[in-house]
Amino acid sequence: MSENTIVNCPTCGKAVIWNEQSTYRPFCSKRCQLIDLGEWAAEEKRIPSSGDLSESDDWSEQQN
Repeated sequence: MSENTIVNCPTCGKAVIWNEQSTYRPFCSKRCQLIDLGEWAAEEKRIPSSGDLSESDDWSEQQN
């Protein structure tokens, strides 16, 4: 990315300058960063998978 690339905060949509001084990139603030983290922790967000395990399976039992 170029030195002054503008991206939108994934939480609130505010324009953010993406550079090495951007402490919370891609977020605009610590608040937006924590909101996003909370959504992941509450499983409101997830990465889709096509694995063989269902939500009710215990992953540790499948390890050999």
